[in-house]
Amino acid sequence: MMNDSIEIEYKTMLTQSEYLQLIAYYQLNSSHFVTQTNLYFDTSVYQLKEKNMGLRVRVFDTEAEATLKIPQKIGLLEVTDKITQAEADEAVKTKQFPQSAQHISDVLKSETIETEELQLIGRLVTRRAELVITEGKLALDENWYQDQHDFELELEVQDSGKNESDFFALLNQFNIPYRPAKNKIVRAVTMRK
Repeated sequence: MMNDSIEIEYKTMLTQSEYLQLIAYYQLNSSHFVTQTNLYFDTSVYQLKEKNMGLRVRVFDTEAEATLKIPQKIGLLEVTDKITQAEADEAVKTKQFPQSAQHISDVLKSETIETEELQLIGRLVTRRAELVITEGKLALDENWYQDQHDFELELEVQDSGKNESDFFALLNQFNIPYRPAKNKIVRAVTMRK
């Protein structure tokens, strides 16, 4: 199964105390959290990075998906293929991108990138809680990669217009300063080097 969607999101890094403040405010408990492992792929010469694209396999407890993120004038086009847990496990073992992600493979071929050339370049584990608030879909993430541990807030919106001001108003509501957040793929790969 495949899916294409436009993603518009705003993010900021959080301190642990800000993260815990938000969890308390939204009354989140362990039942609200899901753990996911993100596996990031690129070619040995970083062809995807050259095009500002990102490719990941996201593994949950009982399912997995592959997602290619392609920059657009506003937001990112997300091309997603569902894959099996066994295919995700094989990707971890072989450090190769799953060939079964056919829709993504077709898009990459149109960009002259061969899926056989893709290799595992980074890994990041996220414990995430998502909830819908007035401003959009809020995600609170606790991340582990290499020997790093950080916290992040993401706000996904449908329209980039007024929602950026809503994002900053949300931060102001909790006295959280804006701290630019590099994409997870950048953080996971940069820490490897």
